[in-house]
Amino acid sequence: MASQPVTPVGVEPLGSSWRIPPRAISPIVLLLLWELGSRTGVIPPRILAAPSAVLSTFLELLASGELLNNLMVSLGRALTGLAIGTAVGIALALVAGLSKRGEVAIDPPVQMLRTLPFLALVPLFIVWFGIGEVAKIALIALGVTFPVYLNLYSGIRGVDAKLVEAGRSFGLSQWGLIRHIILPGAMPGLLLGFRMALTISWLSLVIAEQINASAGLGYLINNARDFLQTDVIVVCLLVYAAIGLAADGVVRLLESRLLSWRPSFVKG
Repeated sequence: MASQPVTPVGVEPLGSSWRIPPRAISPIVLLLLWELGSRTGVIPPRILAAPSAVLSTFLELLASGELLNNLMVSLGRALTGLAIGTAVGIALALVAGLSKRGEVAIDPPVQMLRTLPFLALVPLFIVWFGIGEVAKIALIALGVTFPVYLNLYSGIRGVDAKLVEAGRSFGLSQWGLIRHIILPGAMPGLLLGFRMALTISWLSLVIAEQINASAGLGYLINNARDFLQTDVIVVCLLVYAAIGLAADGVVRLLESRLLSWRPSFVKG
């Protein structure tokens, strides 16, 4: 009987590294069907550009610098609104979560405002702030504020009272309790709110850049819509998605650093 070849330990058989991951099969099939439908005329270019056309347009926009320049404008708006909204949400949550009087003063109006569809406030923001950058950033900041506030407030109120009592028994001051027990205990809620805020900031950005934008990804999409350039629209949508995934990865990295002390935390 012929002996079977033995593969050394730690060395994969030749060709094993070229296997397609099972979860990638269906997306690849969809891309191939999409390309086939575009080349056969089943999917007209004015409805949806072919993947090959989208890739070609992406490379052209990247080489010309047009995509990068507009992306930087959009990132500036999103990050500015995110920073303002996060700061406001944290401040309100700390006041409402750490003080009974603060809760009475802050929580009711915030709960009322969060039930409003903030995207419906666009006309009012235009009246208040005009059609410049202020209206765009204010809209993003408003959308970001609520998830940060709600999750941090809930995290503060959800800290185990026994831990607070234990801190007091060890002689911690009020600031010591806040610094060493309450804020670390509320950190998971803050990070969850921040992750939601990132998603909402991109959603708000798409809407905000419809307000008379002269630069940004939304500006590219508006121009492409007017000229039925579906390839440009798809490129911009893919960039939005890529930035969103990257932002979520940043939050996961923060979680791995800030929550590594928790026994229940699992990396990955």
